[in-house]
Amino acid sequence: MIQPDFAAHRAALLAALPKDEAVFLVGTPHHLRNGDAEYRYRPSSDIFWLTGWPDPEVAVLIRHGEAPVTLFVQEKDREREVWTGYRPGPEGAVEDYGADQAFEFADLPAKLPDLLLGIRAVHYAFAQDADMDELFMGCIGRARRKARKEGNLTPETFHDPSRLLHELRLVKTPDEIAMLEEAARITALAHTEAMRVAAPGVNEHEIDALIDYTFRRHGGKGAGYTNIVAGGANACILHYIVNDQPLHDGDLLLIDAGCEYGFYTADVTRTFPVSGRFTEAQREVYEWVLKAQYAAIEEARAGRPYPAMHEAACRVLTQALIALDVLEGPLDELVDEEAFKPWYMHGTGHWLGMDVHDVGAYARDGLPRMLAPGMVVTVEPGLYFAEDDEDVPERLRGIGIRIEDDILVTDGEPRNLTAAIPKTVAEVEAACGGAPSTAVA
Repeated sequence: MIQPDFAAHRAALLAALPKDEAVFLVGTPHHLRNGDAEYRYRPSSDIFWLTGWPDPEVAVLIRHGEAPVTLFVQEKDREREVWTGYRPGPEGAVEDYGADQAFEFADLPAKLPDLLLGIRAVHYAFAQDADMDELFMGCIGRARRKARKEGNLTPETFHDPSRLLHELRLVKTPDEIAMLEEAARITALAHTEAMRVAAPGVNEHEIDALIDYTFRRHGGKGAGYTNIVAGGANACILHYIVNDQPLHDGDLLLIDAGCEYGFYTADVTRTFPVSGRFTEAQREVYEWVLKAQYAAIEEARAGRPYPAMHEAACRVLTQALIALDVLEGPLDELVDEEAFKPWYMHGTGHWLGMDVHDVGAYARDGLPRMLAPGMVVTVEPGLYFAEDDEDVPERLRGIGIRIEDDILVTDGEPRNLTAAIPKTVAEVEAACGGAPSTAVA
């Protein structure tokens, strides 16, 4: 299995971290689904990015010095291991997860104050866990009392980790790109299989299950977010996740689903005809959305401002709405007025990585961020005409189409990580007819 280069990630953080600052991160808690049944645990992205630690009850402190990486982890408890599985414990944290020293999580209040001596500023995310905020500030207080006797620095300012850590995560390293490539490969298999299997009478939940099965069967951890499997007019509900309706002849099926591989996720949408062939109206709308996506992808280049992708898509989609007899008037005026918004109400993309809506600011110092090599974005224009929308021609009502790919910004041409998934009208109709997948099994 491909693995991220955790040591390189830690080295990058330390290189960017001032000598008298520290980063303190706490893992996400393990939540109950109901009763005493737990959800499958998904680790904190920040902590996993730095250490690969997969379990709950974890905190990490990173600072300069003889022991830059300190992990606080679950105790080694043989009785608990009988119920929930192997625990590496502090010893395993040092041997297998890059820690220079490690303690039990319960020792955090006793150990952390001494580790904060000599630190002027801490990167810590307040207001996420009130109990941890209280514990952390108690440690700050104990460190200050000790410092008064010894003359050491103690934290006097605090920064959100996004100021430093999330800027590093925004630009993907070669190991991360390899993870995203594998997530994209498995996602391609799932989407292509869904196109092959979908037919009138098949239920959305059957396609939903097929996608999850394909993700897991090929080495993924499952879905990176809740699958959207929206037949017919359900596609006009942007976050439709009920996925329980039968598919009908003449319907389109919109699937927004991405595999999570090693906690890195793809994010892909394809829309295709359930019966294998687009109607004339469906094809017309589809071709316009595809044209908008191509225009937006063309803007996914180093040195271009992030909003340029959205602006390019909106211009083409406004042209589409004029051609489809939905809008009338001068193109430039309609774009400036955002007249497209009733039928294209979301953005054209977002950062992608460990999180489906990955970390990183979209603007800096009040100005749009410029794209740089190593950034990964989704590009996902769409048009949505609700069944009861009397402001559009009747032939368009109930049509919802979105097309989404994952794009790596490079030094040259944008690189489509999910290009193996059928997308042109001819490719999609061939895939719906049972043509072999173009993805590598």
